[in-house]
Amino acid sequence: MRFRSFLMMCAAVLALSACSDKAKQVTFNNTDLTGLGYAKEFSLHDHNGKLRTLADFKGKAVVVFFGFTQCPDVCPTTMMEMSNVMKALGPDADRVQVLFVTVDPERDTAALLAQYVPAFDPRFLGLRGDLAETEKVAKEFKVFYQKVPGKTPGSYTVDHTAGSYVFDPQGRIRLFIRHGQGIDPIVQDLKTLLAEKT
Repeated sequence: MRFRSFLMMCAAVLALSACSDKAKQVTFNNTDLTGLGYAKEFSLHDHNGKLRTLADFKGKAVVVFFGFTQCPDVCPTTMMEMSNVMKALGPDADRVQVLFVTVDPERDTAALLAQYVPAFDPRFLGLRGDLAETEKVAKEFKVFYQKVPGKTPGSYTVDHTAGSYVFDPQGRIRLFIRHGQGIDPIVQDLKTLLAEKT
């Protein structure tokens, strides 16, 4: 009889722990990419000339956006949105790193990125590679980009993926942020990532 009571107690504990595990599962406003098999790494120079990899930002949530400085709409609105996200995060913003990866390295020099990117927030970093490095990183992140010819050879624009990737403080890919949703869902998701226990 005692053994049967013991078994019932064990079953109850297991059921409770299963419920507890379900309660721990996090839901995000943006697309959950936890366990994704790509978008794992990059190696690009920042706008100060320093070679950067994802490991440089361990301990921070990292937001990676692919764009270009002459972009007329998606890029400046995304960067302004992230600037407002940082303001809304308050002190937690110091645990978030925003990276702007150019898909137009022919025109986006380090000097131009150094003017453009920190204008939105001094903590933001612009990253660039040569044409081959840019193609390699875009392929790793499955980011689309393509030149659209203008009236003159130098007046082209670039069509590109409009969302951003988010890595957690342990360097794991976790989220894809959709463009143009406003800051609240992003702030909530970043706070959730920053509050997670490792």
